[in-house]
Amino acid sequence: MNFTARTAILFTLVTTIFSSCFNEQRNCASYKTGQFSFSTAVAGQIETSLFKRFEQYEVEYYKERQDTSDIRWINDCEYILQKRNPKNRAEEQAVHIKILRTDASGYEFEYKAVGADKTLKGRVNRS
Repeated sequence: MNFTARTAILFTLVTTIFSSCFNEQRNCASYKTGQFSFSTAVAGQIETSLFKRFEQYEVEYYKERQDTSDIRWINDCEYILQKRNPKNRAEEQAVHIKILRTDASGYEFEYKAVGADKTLKGRVNRS
């Protein structure tokens, strides 16, 4: 084996090793169902909602209110969330959710209203 071939093999091996260290873990399928919580700041206060997700819908519990949304999975890591009974124009807007990273206790995600430019990020924890 000549020097060029050895160098190419070594370069490929080192590149593979380093690139595998930076792959984000995404085990999204395990989050298609279950009980979860999500906290966010609302008017300077941290508010938490709890929700139970089933394959095709989820039920959210927030401030002693219950709300149901339908889920349309695009793939294991992305879905569209649409409220069943919207109470105003803002709630009529579907939300696109993309899971970015997962771990044993939950996942990080980004979301935005379908058709909107502004993307927000959050974290959901398994309850």
